[in-house]
This record gives sequence, C-alpha cells and structure tokens, in this order.
Amino acid sequence: MAVQGGDGQRKEEEEEEKGRRPGPHPLLRGWRRDGRKYTHGLHPTQMEALRAMCGAFIPSLPAEEAAGAGGRADPPGGKDLERFYLASAADAAIPDESVRLFCLFLFPAKKVAELMVTRCIREAALLGWVVLWMLGTRLGTLLLCGTLSLSGAAGELPSVRRFADMPLERREVALQRWNRTRWLFPLRIVFALVKILSHYVFYAMVNEKSKNPHWNAIGYRVEEWREEPEEPVAPAPARSRPLDNGVVETRALNDTTLLRSLADKGLAVKPGSSAAHHTVQCDVVIVGSGCGGGVTAAMLASAGYKVVVVEKGDYYTADDYSSIEGPSMERLFENGGIFCTSNVTTMLFTGTTVGGGSAVNWSASIRTPGEVLQEWSREHGLPLFASPGYQQAMDAVCARLGVTDGCLEEGFQNKVVRRGCEALGLPVDAVPRNSSKGHYCGSCNFGCPTGDKRGTDTTWLVDAVKHGAVVLTGYKADRFILERISGKNGRSKKCVGLMATCLSNGITKKLRIEAKVSISACGALMTPPLLRNSGLKNRHIGRNLHLHPVSMAWGYFPENKQGPPITGKSYEGGIITSMHRVTERTIIETPALSPGGFAAMVPWESGRDMKERMRRFARTAHAFALVRDRGAGTVDCEGRLRFTPSRDDTRELRNGLRRVLRILVAAGAVEVGTHRSDGLRLRCKGVCDEDLEAFLDEVTIEKGPMHSTTDKWAVFSSAHQMGSCRMGSNSKDSAVDGSGESWEAEGLYVCDGSLLPTAVGVNPMITIQSLTYCLSKDIAESLAHGKKH
Repeated sequence: MAVQGGDGQRKEEEEEEKGRRPGPHPLLRGWRRDGRKYTHGLHPTQMEALRAMCGAFIPSLPAEEAAGAGGRADPPGGKDLERFYLASAADAAIPDESVRLFCLFLFPAKKVAELMVTRCIREAALLGWVVLWMLGTRLGTLLLCGTLSLSGAAGELPSVRRFADMPLERREVALQRWNRTRWLFPLRIVFALVKILSHYVFYAMVNEKSKNPHWNAIGYRVEEWREEPEEPVAPAPARSRPLDNGVVETRALNDTTLLRSLADKGLAVKPGSSAAHHTVQCDVVIVGSGCGGGVTAAMLASAGYKVVVVEKGDYYTADDYSSIEGPSMERLFENGGIFCTSNVTTMLFTGTTVGGGSAVNWSASIRTPGEVLQEWSREHGLPLFASPGYQQAMDAVCARLGVTDGCLEEGFQNKVVRRGCEALGLPVDAVPRNSSKGHYCGSCNFGCPTGDKRGTDTTWLVDAVKHGAVVLTGYKADRFILERISGKNGRSKKCVGLMATCLSNGITKKLRIEAKVSISACGALMTPPLLRNSGLKNRHIGRNLHLHPVSMAWGYFPENKQGPPITGKSYEGGIITSMHRVTERTIIETPALSPGGFAAMVPWESGRDMKERMRRFARTAHAFALVRDRGAGTVDCEGRLRFTPSRDDTRELRNGLRRVLRILVAAGAVEVGTHRSDGLRLRCKGVCDEDLEAFLDEVTIEKGPMHSTTDKWAVFSSAHQMGSCRMGSNSKDSAVDGSGESWEAEGLYVCDGSLLPTAVGVNPMITIQSLTYCLSKDIAESLAHGKKH
C-alpha cells in the first residue's frame, strides 16, 4: 500500500506539473541580484535607527499570538502562522534558525533605505535622512521622542537612550505619536514614508525561488510554474512572440549590433554620421507604446508609413509575466511603482513597458459618457467629440480589443459590491472588459499571464509591426529636434525628429531619429517634461492635470459567515467587473491589491493590529470611490507633480466613500473601515441604523500628511492621469490644437491621455484609444497630402 500510495502521489505531482505553465521572465520572478551594493548612503547609526523603526512597525510577536488570534482558518499553532508572528522587519530578528536562514536574503531595512533614497521625492528622502540622523543620537532622540527615551530606576537620575536602544513598546508608542502629531508634519511624513516602504518590502519581496515566507500565513498564493531542470536538457524551440518581427530589444545589444538590427527591420541607417550619436530615418517617430502610441503606430503604419516606436520599458509577453508583486512593480511601473506627488497627497501608478498602461491596467473598457462628449464639444470648441467619426472610432477600438459586456463568474470583491448594491436596491452595472467573458484573472495589473486581456502589445502594436513598424525598447526620449522656420500657420518651429538615450550599458551613443512627423505618446506625466525639454513654452504644457483621485474602504468577510456564502479570495477573479454610479461625477469600483500594496495602504495602529489585518488579507474586500475631479494639478518636471483635489471633489469623495461603506455593510461584512490614519472602523455585529449613521458621520476625506491640520491624514491613489497637455481651439486655453498638433512646432503632435480637456470620469482607456484613432487618421491624411516635409 505504501508503494502504491507513493506511485499515486508521484503521478498526481506529475499531472500537476504538466498543468503548470513555463517559468516567467527572470526579471519578473524576483528582485534583481547582480552583485551591486545597496546605494542608500546612510551611516550605520542611521541604519540602526531605521532598523529599529521597521522592527517597531512589524515586530516579532510571541508564537502564542498565532493560536489565540482570529482570522484565517489556520490550525492553532500552525507553523506558517507561528513563523509569521515571529517574523520582524528588523534584520536577523527571527528566532527560528530555519526561518531566519530562509528569510536572510530580505534585509528589509536595507531595502527600505535604498527605496527611500532612490525612489522617493528628494525632499522626503532628505527629511528621512535628517530624522534618522537625529534618532541615531541621544539628544535627537530626546527631542523627537521626549520622555519615552529616558531610562533609569526610581530615585536615580534618568539617562537618555538612542531610538535603537529603546524598548520595543516605547518605540511603538513614539510611532503612534508621530502618526497623530498635528504641527510637526515632518515627523508625520517620515512616519508615512517608513510605514509604507517597510510594509511593502516585507510583504512583496521574494527570494530566489520567488517565494515570500509570509504568504501562506495570510492566505495568499500566486500561480506556480514549472521549475527549471537542474540537469541540462536540449533547448526547446523558441516561441514566436507577437512583436518579434518588429521589436528591437537593446538590453543585449552594442552599437554595432543595434545598427544592424535597425537596418534589418528596414530602417535607413546612417552610421558614423556623428561621434555623439547614430542616425536613422523614418516617416514617423512615436514616443510611447501605450493606449495612444499603440493605436497611432497601427494607424500610420497601415497607411504605408515607416513608423518607429520608442519605448523606455522592456518587452514582455504572457509567458513572461509572473504575477509576483515586487519584481512586477519594479519592472512594469514607473519608478518601480513607488511614485507620489511632491506635495504627498496621492500615490500614482502608471505603466512603463511595451503596451504602457494597457499592459497593466484592470481591463475596464468603458466608452466615453455622452454628457462628457457634449461638454468637450460645446465648452472646449472641439466638434470631433460630437461627431459620428468619434462614435465610429469607439466602435472600431472596442472591436479590435474584443470588448465583451458580461462576465461568467465574478471574483470575491465584485461579488461583495454586487450583493451590497442589490441588498440596498442600488443599481449595479456590468463593466465591459477587453477580454473574454470567462476571463478570471486577478493579476492583470502585473501583466495578464493568460494572454486573454488585449492590450496594445497584443493588438494595435501587432498590427503596426505587420505593416513594417519598428518597436525600439530600452530607449528614453531626451528631446524633440526643433528647427526655426518662417512662421507658417503661426508656428515658428518645425520638428524634424527625436534624440534618445539608451538605458542599457552596451550602447554608448545617443540615437537621432529623423522623421517627417514626431509624436509624443508617453502619457500625461511624461509628455509635458519631454515637450518642455524640447524648448516649447506654451503655458498650458504641464497644467490642467487630472488624476481621478480614489478613496478606499474595506470590509472583512470571514468564510462561511454570510448567507449565502460569498466565495473566493480578495485577489482572485476579474479586477473590475461591477460598477455602481453614485452621482454624475462619482463611481464605485474595486481595486487590485496584492499583499505589499494592501499593507502599505491600510492604516497602522500598532504592530499587533497590523499583523491581524494581514491575517485577514484574503477575505478583506476593498472598494473605492473615484471622482471626476475638477481641481487641477501641475506637472512641474519629470517625476515631480502637484495635486490637491478641490473642495467640491472632496465632498464628492466623502459621499462616495460613505456609499462604499453602506454597500460593504449590506453585503454582510463583520467589520468595515477606511484608510484614514486613525484606523476608523466599525464592527457590524448588532449594529442598528443609528449606529451606522453615527459612524458614517465620522467619515472624512483628509489631506496628505504634509497638509492636514488635524491629527488625521490619508493619501489618495490614482491610476488614471489626464489633461496635462489638453487640446483646444486656441493657444490661450490649450497646449495643442484640435488635431493634437503643437501650437508652436509644425509636425509635432501629442497622442495620449494628456490631450483630454478634462477628466473623463470613468476608466479612460477607450477614450484615449478612440481619440488617438481619430487624430492618427488625420495625421495620415496630412502626410498623404504632403503637408509635412
């Protein structure tokens, strides 16, 4: 029997192995390890203080906590749960030797230091540096922590301890005070900074086997793939990728092989034209490969023009995607996914890979609302949006993306929203998606591993490549090349191409791409700096930024505690399949939150409370209120932008957030809460209507830690950026004209979300693609008539 059981088990394992997909791209499996040293530049005493802060945020707790705490249905004393409670974000603070060795690679405090210095805005990094320096001294600790830093027996003269030498309990109290301080906002900013980074690293980081030791305890898993065989085997034939005939990936190239690759793709190459750069020639150069760039490339290439798409990110396909949070954020998102406004109000998420935002968005494919089209046409002098041509463009875009209107099975979070709305008698709409109706993928935000979601990398760019377009990866646009002309059509300059720099080490020279038409399609955050660096002066470039700010609420749904049960886990199923409209300007949808993002965003009240929140991760549903914002932000330069919602936006968000909480309660949550810094929450058992209304009256929309004058604060999120180079009927009110062409430079166009006159109020993918579909048809016609030479 034992032998039969062993054979049966091996057979099951073999069958399971066959069902696993091949391993993803190495860069998306784990944090890069290339022998480089950490670059944080902190002094050892500062690192001690930072390690002590991380250890207070995520402390090691007694193993018995695992048995006595509520949450996931783990057996009391289960090893995964026990190790989770013993784990600390302080280096080498895990008593169990086997676990310590398993986790040794993490060094969370060192990674936090590196991210703080290299990814955060420079003022925040400098502030963190100063606070850590002070905490590394006794005097500084006394100033920042007060009597908590004092030690000594009764009747003795007290002595002052450094922060790292304070007991854990006192360090935790100090953090709680910093979180609530009203006027010492620098301490609040450092609190927020270290809290976000330490939790993100602790729960998103993985080892060489792409595992995180805490995932089992919190009920999280990613799809497994086949392990690479230890023994060498004959290499399998390379799989053909959709863009192979047109993509030039610079990561492994040098100057010579680059020029050879470009020539092989049909480009006119002029080697040795300059000691500083290589030169290639084409009809159209496009910066960016996302919703705008992908559509534009396809339309112009199919019209017979030689198109070069310049993309600073790398090219990945469905087989490459790992669904692992840490490395996917690092490689697929701008600034590794750690991107905040300079006034610390909003966290931003924008794609930086072939396909841009369409490769990592949440599949929602919603057409531009009719009232928005009428507003843009009537109030902004843009008749295109009221024309039959725009409606035809939306039809064409939805057809190319294979948009479907229904969903065969919803995931956990969307089931919650639908049930709550139905219980309250509220309308709830099915959200169209650019995937099949049966698409049940909860990790499309890290690139769709099934290939079912249809971004520009699998649709429009494929069309472009079939017609001879070249997609050049790993190149960052420096500036457009402008020449002075006599002032034709009121424009005093003419664009003749682009200068770009390779981001890999093998290529030493810049690239000059000479083109008849140049197009910026690198998004609302990157197009304004590129245009300014090129010498354009229009005052609307970088202004009028809209972000669709989001405020989130959560509800905890223990398994089998609802009638009938709501099955599934928070990270499973389509990300957005249900939507409730609160007002004309506010909608409610559900987010994608993996463990790192979840831990970074939910409020921290204590180390124990945070571990309890994480234990409940898999059954905690999030939903958010999104507002069509009227308050406008500003893109100051690359990586620096400011945004503050208007009072009217704040009122809309508050009403929307209150509606979210009502929906969660009606769906059967046992506890609900918001992301406000004080951890506002309500336990729902036995709650009467009066109690709920009293709780909802407490709900507020707070500003970021730098601005709030109360002891509460919060940070918005944004995955949609629009309007920073808006189009219009005259140069006094807009950055480009109604065809997307610069008011200042002939032959220079914008084709991305920065064109939108205002926020659109729904997920903007269909709007951006439909608009650029129309504009690129006009650009092709102008080229055909010889208007651009």
